[in-house]
Amino acid sequence: MTDKIIEAVSSEIQQEIERVIHGITFTKNFRSATAEEWYLFLPGYQDPRSGGAAGKAMIHYNLYGNREIFINTTVIIDDPALHKPDAHPLVYAIADELVNRLVGYADTLLSVHAGENSYDAEYKQK
Repeated sequence: MTDKIIEAVSSEIQQEIERVIHGITFTKNFRSATAEEWYLFLPGYQDPRSGGAAGKAMIHYNLYGNREIFINTTVIIDDPALHKPDAHPLVYAIADELVNRLVGYADTLLSVHAGENSYDAEYKQK
């Protein structure tokens, strides 16, 4: 019996993930006592209407009287190239990196809006 190894992510997609993650930048657009909004700049991707940021992240801190505190994070990707099904591993990697960089290790409810690559996730500390 021969074990067959199947790559979940091709080497080309892995290289694209590394390129984008390495080059990702963001600027804070808005901040209040309970929320932040960040513009996301991804190398090679942009908003087709404005030619600017490829997306945005909104972070809402739900800190009032909750025993179980979650940070609600919404990522909106505007570049249609990242809405295609074959871009799902890249969208997932971008969102994961944003949670790590912008939210850190806090318990987080994540909602990603990227066309066919939209999904929800929960990051929870043990």
